Amino acid sequence: MATDSEAAWPPATLLRGFQEAGEQAFEQQTELMRRLLAPPGMGAGMPGMAGGSLAAFKTRVQSGGRLSIPDAEREALGIEEGDIVQAFVVPLPGVSERAE
Repeated sequence: MATDSEAAWPPATLLRGFQEAGEQAFEQQTELMRRLLAPPGMGAGMPGMAGGSLAAFKTRVQSGGRLSIPDAEREALGIEEGDIVQAFVVPLPGVSERAE
């Protein structure tokens, strides 16, 4: 249901639709990556992955190209400082600080 501000500015509904479509695409990409990393018959995931664990999250690229893994994901995966991890990066075009 549209709020008064959305009714006054119809592009807000369109922008919300773009954001929802982006989130759905992200979820689908995550599911495909899970399937890739844990094909049938391989059990918990690819060899070398701690218990077949996988996390998906959005993060911002910081200075020097640095990415941060959120606390909750680090704790859930048992990642500690100095650990080596493998990352799959999927840009989210059109997503900005204002859209989050």
